[in-house]
Amino acid sequence: MKMRQLGSQGPEISVVGFGAWEAGGMGWGPNPPDEQTIKAMHTAIQSGTNWIDTAEVYGGGRSEELVAAAVKDNDDVLVFTKLDPKPAGSGFDKAGVRAGAEASLKRLGREVIDLYQLHWTDPNTEVEETWTTMAELVDDGLVKHIGVSNFGIDLIERCEKIRHVDSLQPPFSMLGREGRFDLLPFCKENGTGTISYGPLGYGLLTGAITKDTEFGDDDWRGGGHGMNGYDLLFAPGKLEKNLAIVDRLKPVAERLGITLAQLALAWVFHQEGGTAAIAGSRSPEHVSENAGAGDVSLDETTLAEIDEVLESR
Repeated sequence: MKMRQLGSQGPEISVVGFGAWEAGGMGWGPNPPDEQTIKAMHTAIQSGTNWIDTAEVYGGGRSEELVAAAVKDNDDVLVFTKLDPKPAGSGFDKAGVRAGAEASLKRLGREVIDLYQLHWTDPNTEVEETWTTMAELVDDGLVKHIGVSNFGIDLIERCEKIRHVDSLQPPFSMLGREGRFDLLPFCKENGTGTISYGPLGYGLLTGAITKDTEFGDDDWRGGGHGMNGYDLLFAPGKLEKNLAIVDRLKPVAERLGITLAQLALAWVFHQEGGTAAIAGSRSPEHVSENAGAGDVSLDETTLAEIDEVLESR
């Protein structure tokens, strides 16, 4: 597994991390037994992944509890979690930030959070108040590094005036390349690492989804859950176009002797400013496959070929 430093001041992390959104049962269909979810995390760790990303709102804290069980005897595994605005989360005001961190630490069973992130922007709280409190958590030893998720350049620059932004967690994949030419390069120049979420297009870039795939009512990919990802990837018209791209990418992966998922993950951390990719699954087999992307190297010719396919959308 390749390793990279997260930004200019962060820790060394594997280029593929484990995302525990699914572990919280957030709109992905029926939950498997907890033992299977924990086994999936153990598989990631055994495959060279050295960090797990979660959030206080994933499963109402249940995801953090499952992460705690998985890393109980793995002190070297880094744990990243996220704070959410009210009403879903603890809130971005001074009291909410500290209360959120303390509650996450309790659920995670740890004395310090390796990376604490703001999950979304909050129009009801000035980011300066929030980020000042985040910086105080570092000074007080409750967290080691602080980052943001779903932030733009303007908000990152406002945070920088108070304390360095160690990381950004943006949505980024072959099927969602917004930020490729501005946000990610900015982060590289700023010394802010990026850990991209949704790198597999929520299953589209695994090749397992077809136009005939049916999603249950409890799976957000079927629509009806108000998720932006549905409109961008799975809505009628969008799905067909995305599947056509997937079909053109399959021969590239086959020629390289890797899976389509591995190609998609490797592409993310081969982009300028791309540090690592977050890949979540409740299947130990899929987790092992995802981790294999950490050994993949894509040359300039292959990257250019992929770009030609993606730009034909």
